[in-house]
Amino acid sequence: MSEQEQFEHREDAFSKAIRAGKRTYFFDVKHSKNNDYFLTITESKRIFESEGKFSYEKHKIFLYREDFQKFFDGFKETLEFINKHAPEEENKDEQQSNSESKDSFSDVDFDDLQTK
Repeated sequence: MSEQEQFEHREDAFSKAIRAGKRTYFFDVKHSKNNDYFLTITESKRIFESEGKFSYEKHKIFLYREDFQKFFDGFKETLEFINKHAPEEENKDEQQSNSESKDSFSDVDFDDLQTK
């Protein structure tokens, strides 16, 4: 196999981007040199610098096939802990409607305010 064919073969086999607020997470499945797969998880966050310029701060994790199950088990256990011990959140729709009702005005008909 030529160098060009090897490079093309190592391209992403699968890629998924997840936008989450100010961050974007990328899950990229790539081919290894021995024709196996590995996963890179990248967190990318836009950082604003002086003069209106920006750059991206990136953090990567490389996860190899032999570690997939252990990683998944640890991740699952961690999420279960968070779900069990974290304080419950209000429904986001309810939070949004509460904040909107605090900031909005109601129509008042002054004829309804007549004294008796």
